[in-house]
Amino acid sequence: MPAVFLNDRSLLSVGGADAQSFLQNLITTDIVSLAPGEARPGALLTPQGKILFDFMVWQDGDCYTIETDAGQRDGLLKRLTMYRLRAAVTLAPLDDSGVTVCWGEDGETGGARDSRFTKAGVLLSRRAGRHGDDSPSLYHALRIRHGVVTSGSDFALQDAFPHDVLMDLNDGLSFKKGCYVGQEVVSRMQHRGTARRRVVTVSAATALPQAGTEITAAGKPVGTLGSVEGGSGLAIVRIDRAGAAMAENTPLMAGETPVFLALPQWSGLAFPTSTDEASA
Repeated sequence: MPAVFLNDRSLLSVGGADAQSFLQNLITTDIVSLAPGEARPGALLTPQGKILFDFMVWQDGDCYTIETDAGQRDGLLKRLTMYRLRAAVTLAPLDDSGVTVCWGEDGETGGARDSRFTKAGVLLSRRAGRHGDDSPSLYHALRIRHGVVTSGSDFALQDAFPHDVLMDLNDGLSFKKGCYVGQEVVSRMQHRGTARRRVVTVSAATALPQAGTEITAAGKPVGTLGSVEGGSGLAIVRIDRAGAAMAENTPLMAGETPVFLALPQWSGLAFPTSTDEASA
């Protein structure tokens, strides 16, 4: 069973009598339906519906644990504190440094199972602290294979909508609960079906160029390469433009490297093929 320690992750604790309602009315995740032992992705959005902070959240006894990028933790804590007002909520950073992810037969042992990987048929758990020493490249290769993105590596904060990173499909975005910051915008995108930017897996016969390389079709931009491990990677692309290019057998290129794009199988998404949509 691989066990990978991620030293770039940090934790916050949210407790108190109003912890559930506080998070339910603020973040994208449906906290009320969060099952014991389950970790779900989530985000705190800008009023314009873009991702201000992204994280994983799970229940830990009477509290909730939020796992986020170490560079985001202090900013997220400050923003949550700003929204707390008079709610009976305690907010505190946890002393545990980093997070260990385990997957395989014992993926649920001693941690919270990650719903993003569950969707892809992989049993993966997240646990505070260091409990393994396998190479982080194993985890990043697994992420890439199943279309699981992370901010910084795959998208910039305040630049992506939740739909862009598949939160509408991986239990990170609720359309059934009440209002939260940015909810009106993402609900409109959902009901109108206007999400065109999506996560894709990228493959090439040779090593892919570095993250940030533009993906093009006939010289026109389609998206941007994110995480890369050898000849495999992730990108967020305009699937209407990519679909039109593939329908016309137009080569897709990451810099000078020919690439093949695929939507994560678990997502149930397909590339549109209408050239009219591609020009929208």
